[in-house]
Amino acid sequence: MPYEREVRRILWLTLALNLLVCAIKAGVGLASGSLAIIADAMHSLTDSLNNVMGLLIMRWATPKPDHEHPYGHLKFEAIGALGIAAMLGIACFEVLQSAVGRLLDPSAAAVEITPLSLALLVLVLAINLFVAVYERRAAQRLKSNLLLADAQQTFGDIWVTLGVIAGAAGVWLTGAWWIDVALSVPVSLAVLWSGWTVVRSNVPWLVDETAIQPAEIEAIATSIPGVIDCHAIHSRGLVGRQVFVEMHLTVSTPDLDTAHRITEQIEQKLADRYGQVTATIHVEPARYAEHSIG
Repeated sequence: MPYEREVRRILWLTLALNLLVCAIKAGVGLASGSLAIIADAMHSLTDSLNNVMGLLIMRWATPKPDHEHPYGHLKFEAIGALGIAAMLGIACFEVLQSAVGRLLDPSAAAVEITPLSLALLVLVLAINLFVAVYERRAAQRLKSNLLLADAQQTFGDIWVTLGVIAGAAGVWLTGAWWIDVALSVPVSLAVLWSGWTVVRSNVPWLVDETAIQPAEIEAIATSIPGVIDCHAIHSRGLVGRQVFVEMHLTVSTPDLDTAHRITEQIEQKLADRYGQVTATIHVEPARYAEHSIG
């Protein structure tokens, strides 16, 4: 199955499950009068919006180049992942705001939790866990930052839901409303950390950080017979998805056909090790030999 179609299929599936989770949380929240569960339902709604955003991003994130985007559209996916990271940050502050609200108005914690409410929340937790693990495995297999970011958000939801379940159970067993507030801080920190992980993994791609170390490219190039030197090496992109490599290559061969075959061998070896690679190789004759990487 083509990459874009499979990512869209996964996003549609997670969208359906996130909407189901949101509906269950909203129903439990309204039935119990729990502001925390209602807020968690709204948080799940942002997950559904993130899925919709991911589907829209995939509409434009094809790696195939066009006249306006000669290097493809993969950075649209990174931008989408950062958008999801921003949603994680918003969710974090929502949790903290809810905690402050409960401190200022303890009556907001007066909820009527039943065993059925807890059972439905556990069901929601199981669905979230399935979605997170399924989406993360798919992201690792497809090397999709967008799916990985969405999976990170779902893992953040699991912490939020765990906090809500623990708080609801605590209120049900003891009547101590402050349990929810006490759990809000670690939950928010977990959500914030998930967002930071997404940012950390996508910013280097957007700012064209080196994708493959020059020494590794030089070792591959100089392993081909006829290559004297490889220098002025630059690379950017995402290993496994799309990497652009530029280099100057000094060869001992006097004819253009042989030099061309050498560059093709280098491109093939780079692709075998790093996945899809587009290489621009400037060939120089032996008299231009240099022994430093620029």
